[in-house]
Amino acid sequence: MKKIAPPGRNFFICIIYLSLLLGITPSLYALDYAIGADVSFLKQAEEGGFIFKDGEDSKAGLQIFKDHGYNWIRLRLFHTPTRLPNDLPYTIALAQAAKQLGFKFLLNYHYSDTWADPGKQFIPKAWEGKTHDQLVEAVYQYTRDTIKAFVDADVLPDMVQIGNEIINGMLWPDGKLPENWDNLAELIQAGINGMDAGRGNNPRPLIMIHIDKGGNMEATKYFFDNWHSYGIDYDVIGQSFYPWWHGSLLDLRENLIFMANAYHKDIIVVEVAYNCEPAEYRDKPAPFPETPEGQRQFLEEVHRLILNTPDNRGKGVFWWEPATRRGGYRTMFDRDGRAMPVIQVFDRYTRH
Repeated sequence: MKKIAPPGRNFFICIIYLSLLLGITPSLYALDYAIGADVSFLKQAEEGGFIFKDGEDSKAGLQIFKDHGYNWIRLRLFHTPTRLPNDLPYTIALAQAAKQLGFKFLLNYHYSDTWADPGKQFIPKAWEGKTHDQLVEAVYQYTRDTIKAFVDADVLPDMVQIGNEIINGMLWPDGKLPENWDNLAELIQAGINGMDAGRGNNPRPLIMIHIDKGGNMEATKYFFDNWHSYGIDYDVIGQSFYPWWHGSLLDLRENLIFMANAYHKDIIVVEVAYNCEPAEYRDKPAPFPETPEGQRQFLEEVHRLILNTPDNRGKGVFWWEPATRRGGYRTMFDRDGRAMPVIQVFDRYTRH
């Protein structure tokens, strides 16, 4: 792995001066506490006839989240999906609906035609066979053009996530870790550069780097120590935390403290969820009951730990896919569409 020596002060002065000349201004977005939800399937659910309810009142799904203090949404974007709805027009339309209600918007680039996660990072079909340099250019152009499309639709994201759960890299095999750190760094830098080119003179979205090791301090240190050796600027550490995969609440607490003290970056637990009925803990003790009430208790505890992150570095939490027509164990709505107790966790913090 290539290690880059720390640049000198004059280098940074030159970079700042060059950035001003090129119009690459620092982000103007202040990061308030994000009460968020990844609602990437919500539009599909409503178009399929699923009706969301708060009590007995039928409402637009986004409105229910707004009524309970949510202020951010997260939307994933696939390159050319064939079975999933999350293409560019769909994502823009959902972002527009959310922006009209006053939500801030985190855009999650998967750089794939389908799910990208620690176990798979498929290159989009349109990019298959490209060399590394060609992939770097493809990432740059694709990010530039899609960000410009959001700008043209008046929904520039407030934050952009370059890759999804990239603990093992992205765009495999070219950017796969641990063997291709240099390639991964160039691919992510290309995404950041494309974002800057696409936004034009608009404020710079915050940049998130997202891994899936919320309760694993050792793996987090391995990734970010290596990542920081490349000197690529970003704003927010994103972590996933599902306790059956990622450790205990004490593990999460220790890692939040470690990240805040070691890296001096804002931190968001950008994927979290818990089951409303038995699923992951059928054969072992659970930290909370896998019930609607257990969901609420779990989110309250995660939120409390984030609020207590040192130096106010804990900046929010996003529930993963709470509103889908498929229902499932981790939804916030029962099979009749009624919101469950977990939707109320933030009421006490946001109502006055």
